Amino acid sequence: IFVIGDTAAMKDARGRPVPGIAPAAKQAGAFAARAILARIKGRDFPGPFRYRHFGNLATIGRRAAVVDFGWLRLRGNPAWWLWGIAHVFFLIGFRNRIAVALDWFWSYLTFQKGSRLITGGGAEE
Repeated sequence: IFVIGDTAAMKDARGRPVPGIAPAAKQAGAFAARAILARIKGRDFPGPFRYRHFGNLATIGRRAAVVDFGWLRLRGNPAWWLWGIAHVFFLIGFRNRIAVALDWFWSYLTFQKGSRLITGGGAEE
C-alpha cells in the first residue's frame, strides 16, 4: 500500500518528517510510481525516499512576498513576481498555465480579493 500527497505523514531516509507541501507530495508521487513500476517489473525497490527541499516562497499581500532559497533571499515586489512565475510554471499543462495567469491578472486589475478560509464556528459554539 502506498500513501502519497501533501496530507500524508511520512519520514525521509534520515527519519525526519517530510513537510506536508505540494513539492514534497510531487516528489513522493514520483518515488511511489518508480517503486510500483519496479515491483511490477520484478526489479529491486528504488531505495528509501529522499526529499529535496528547494526553498520557500510565500505571498503575503498585493505585490508583497518572501522568497528564501538559502542562497537567495528576496522580499517585496521582486519576490511577488518570482512567486507568481514559479507557481504558474509548475502547473501541469499549457491550458492550465494560461487560465491561471489570466485569472490572476484579472483579479489583480479588478482588485478582487482571494479566497478566504473560515476555520471556526459561529458564536453559538
